[in-house]
Amino acid sequence: MSRELTVISNTPKPRLPKPEWLKIRLGDPANQNNVLKLIEGLNLHTVCQEARCPNIFECWSDRTATFMLGGDICTRHCGFCAVGKGQPGSLDQEEPRHVAEAVRQLNLAHTVITSVNRDDLPDGGAAHWAETVREVRALNPDCRIEVLIPDFNGDEDALNTVLDSQPDVLNHNTETVARLYRRVRPDAGYQQSLTLLGRAAARRDLEARGMKTKSGIMVGLGETFDEVVTLMKDLRSVSCDIMTIGQYLQPHARRLPVERYVTPEEFERWRDIGMQLGFKHVESSPLTRSSYHARQQAEDAPLQPAEIKPRFYADTAG
Repeated sequence: MSRELTVISNTPKPRLPKPEWLKIRLGDPANQNNVLKLIEGLNLHTVCQEARCPNIFECWSDRTATFMLGGDICTRHCGFCAVGKGQPGSLDQEEPRHVAEAVRQLNLAHTVITSVNRDDLPDGGAAHWAETVREVRALNPDCRIEVLIPDFNGDEDALNTVLDSQPDVLNHNTETVARLYRRVRPDAGYQQSLTLLGRAAARRDLEARGMKTKSGIMVGLGETFDEVVTLMKDLRSVSCDIMTIGQYLQPHARRLPVERYVTPEEFERWRDIGMQLGFKHVESSPLTRSSYHARQQAEDAPLQPAEIKPRFYADTAG
């Protein structure tokens, strides 16, 4: 009896050449340096830096940033993410106040706050989240606050702790389609993320507040066009209001490779399908990231209060 020998190679898959449509604008280096000095001076982290966001030049040149709570070490091991992995240190108790001060100094009308996963903490860092929202609100009463939260391991009490602080937008990324979760998000669950979004929407509806729910994914990891459409339908089934779709870019050789570069035409098709499905806004393009153009997304899905005076805006995340 003959046997076939399967050879598994440890040689990294060669990177695909980037297409023309992924070129980026470098922006104003003076404003970029000012944002960097502010962030470093307040001992803050941004997902713009940690996730190596391709929009950092554009957004920092406009004096915008997305703040990342809980340090720069994540307790999870997602296959796509450039953020450091391992055992994080203790929470910085001054961080909520420092974020609020940065929002004030940047004069933001819409700010986005995210975090690393802190599975080492009993509440996943939810109380720290809530304190940050309250500090930002106290110092910046006219600023809309968007939170891009982890799943808190499905802990509904932790989610409610964040919701009690009354953010204007509750964002939680599904990141990829259900079939790819074990490879892309091995420490998370597709249904768990949908449940979180559904709970947030139900709480919003119960309290008749203006909060919107939002989620985002990356494409180019091996998903099919129709799998993305199925995910969009799943998000609408839990009353998700806003969706973002962007091209995955491999941050370094130890992260998952790009399986393909999705064309701008496909992104446009997903946007059209999403609007037909009932999303209030779909941000879908190669360079879209979770909080890219977040202010515009919120304006397409009007929040309370309905009108905010135009100032500088925080509108990008990795």
